[in-house]
Amino acid sequence: MPAERREWSDAELLVTFRLYCRTAFGRLHQHNPEIIRLAELIGRTSSAVAMKACNFASLDPQQQVRGIKALGNVSRADRELWEAFRNDSEAVAQEAEAAYATLIGKDVEDHIPELGCTEMDAARTLSAAKRKVVDEFKMPDGTTERDAVVKTRRVQSFFRATVLASYDGRCALTGLAIPELLNASHIIPWSVDEKRRADPCNGICLNAFHDRVFDRGLISFDENLCVIVSPIVGELGECDIHRQQLLGISGRLLRVPERFQPDTAALDYHRKNVFRR
Repeated sequence: MPAERREWSDAELLVTFRLYCRTAFGRLHQHNPEIIRLAELIGRTSSAVAMKACNFASLDPQQQVRGIKALGNVSRADRELWEAFRNDSEAVAQEAEAAYATLIGKDVEDHIPELGCTEMDAARTLSAAKRKVVDEFKMPDGTTERDAVVKTRRVQSFFRATVLASYDGRCALTGLAIPELLNASHIIPWSVDEKRRADPCNGICLNAFHDRVFDRGLISFDENLCVIVSPIVGELGECDIHRQQLLGISGRLLRVPERFQPDTAALDYHRKNVFRR
């Protein structure tokens, strides 16, 4: 007799969506060790997990343009999760990371990934002594500040992994492929729009130097995705790094990924509100 069909639970959908976002598009197949591992954890076949991940891909408008189609029936729950992520990426990212932490019995590592230059500086600099104090401090909603920091780490971890996977682990400007030197840069700053904090279309994979420059508004991208350099750079005097890595990249085309391409509205916001003219 064929195996009884089992509906996907909310937790299973969340961890599979997490895997979809954090996995390079070309690795969404049943032989990928990460897909095999997740399948074992949730008691499903690797082909079922790969199929569900590809169903999420079929809901992405950018993938639809490329002709990507679902490998199985896309459920209403699949569509609802995708729409929830589009409307509030931070909330879904936090839920997905929490579901995975529950599944494996371990939360994100005790560090905050390098994402950009200004996100959550206070959280990064909490001393061990202060953390002992804030553990006991209850916020109005009943959570502790430590809870808030954990949620922030989860969202940051999701965002970094998703952006780097989308760009195949390479800087979109230089092609640098050393993970320790790559950041997931927010286009609309972290502090401006909570709902887009985990939105990979609000992110670009940049090396640490160009991440800082982009964050400080010394470079941006025009409507054709070419680098524009702030006139302030020229006023600061010339040195090799100015010529080679700032003035020298003016007009360079941003390499866009196949999935989660930079949102044009977000880039427009950066040009108008962050870029220093």
